Amino acid sequence: MKKVAFYTLGCKLNFSETSTIGRLFTDAGYRVVEFTERADVYVINTCSVTDHADKKCRKVVKEALKYSPQAYVTIVGCYAQLKPQEIAEIEGVDMVLGAAEKFRIVEFISDLTKQPKAVVHQQEIEKVNHNFIAAYSIGDRTRTFLKVQDGCDYPCTYCTIPLARGASRSDTIENVLAKAKQIAESGVKEIVLTGVNLGDFGIRNGEREDRFFDLVKALDEVEGIERIRISSIEPNLLSNDIIEFVAQSKRFVPHFHIPLQSGSNKILGLMKRRYRRELYTERVAKIKEVMPHCCIGVDVIVGFPGETQEDFLDTYEFLNGLDISYLHVFTYSERENTEAAEMKGKVAGGTRFERNKMLHILSDKKRRAFYQDQIGKNAFVLFEDDQKDGFMHGFTQNYVKVKAKYDPVMVNEVKEVKLLALSAEGEVEVAEPETVYHH
Repeated sequence: MKKVAFYTLGCKLNFSETSTIGRLFTDAGYRVVEFTERADVYVINTCSVTDHADKKCRKVVKEALKYSPQAYVTIVGCYAQLKPQEIAEIEGVDMVLGAAEKFRIVEFISDLTKQPKAVVHQQEIEKVNHNFIAAYSIGDRTRTFLKVQDGCDYPCTYCTIPLARGASRSDTIENVLAKAKQIAESGVKEIVLTGVNLGDFGIRNGEREDRFFDLVKALDEVEGIERIRISSIEPNLLSNDIIEFVAQSKRFVPHFHIPLQSGSNKILGLMKRRYRRELYTERVAKIKEVMPHCCIGVDVIVGFPGETQEDFLDTYEFLNGLDISYLHVFTYSERENTEAAEMKGKVAGGTRFERNKMLHILSDKKRRAFYQDQIGKNAFVLFEDDQKDGFMHGFTQNYVKVKAKYDPVMVNEVKEVKLLALSAEGEVEVAEPETVYHH
């Protein structure tokens, strides 16, 4: 039996697609093994969000060939769509597959004979704009990343994702519900909805047929799933209807991850974002009004062209004053074929680094304050299959990470616990579980 191993760079959407590609190999008679094991085929799923894609890809290829020098190495993902010829020149790479071709990977590599030059199968992204391919991750017993939307119609000036993944397109609500039921039957307790622009769900063949809110309401009725989490949603697409529904939902948890990117309206304009900070403030206020315990995560970019120290401090103070729970901080990096790469007012690398550091410190402060507010409360925790120093971990519905004494019976179970204290590592310690939680 031939063996295949995978390595995934980037987002949750990539993880869902890697898992789906893995099932294609299994169906073809391959055995999936860990990346650190000797394999016949290595598949590396790449990301293009930052400028380190080339360096990361080279490093992973080198690692793969260290474990199995004669292995067949295939590169897929966003970077593969954007720079196929560049990747083909990397020593050790045998095949590069674009966005449309990656789900035909087994067909393309049926012959594992290594050629003098890497084989490239990649077509222009416009040709796949209406072709939605479903995906979901399997392997983690606790949660599944379920892809319901792909591509993006937003022309943000810093982003290559529309070039790598094409136009916005979605699965049907019926198909998503069928997959959710299938996932529930496998014993998974939590589904994380993923997409490139998740809130734009509902476009098929270039026409809007559904809304994300329709999907949310339909999924809330799926039996067997304890929790559904929304991975990330644009503030202009997070309606009050969605917020109010989640507040009284049976399955959707009180956790939103809402990209901001900048707290300066000037910079938001240069980024061509579809909102201003006043709307973001309204969204946060509405969430906290109906769900005071809700966890709110924020994406923010530092060092965008034209961002002065005053603009950055504007962002810092804006975030400092918001009732949010944590930040995902990205340092701006120039990407080819984007408007921002040609903009004036480039920010020095050292300045970008310092701004990133300041916001990471702010994020730690925000997370600690949010966790501290939960101390003394009872919460339902979904425990994971991990063990470190005699402890296991899990997450509350509102995304507080907790630690408890390891007990194999608790793995993939939702338990009611009391949140006792914040540990030195920044996790919440809990009392012994009291009851198994059933809806």
